[in-house]
Amino acid sequence: MASIAGNLSVVDIIAAEMACGVERAVDCWMAQVESALTDANLTSLGRLSAVRDIIQRYKSLTGKTTLEGRANYHERER
Repeated sequence: MASIAGNLSVVDIIAAEMACGVERAVDCWMAQVESALTDANLTSLGRLSAVRDIIQRYKSLTGKTTLEGRANYHERER
């Protein structure tokens, strides 16, 4: 029984670390988007371009060519 409890705590620790890593990554990307959108030195078109650059960098780093967005998420719920 102690072994099961020990394993569960290890799983909990690993899950917490993974969740923390995901949260940090999302915060990083959102901070970049926020910075691009609030940059007073950029025009509206410049802000849009900066956000597109962030998205392209994300895709490049993750190897993704498309992103599964909310529209696809809602279709799956049906």
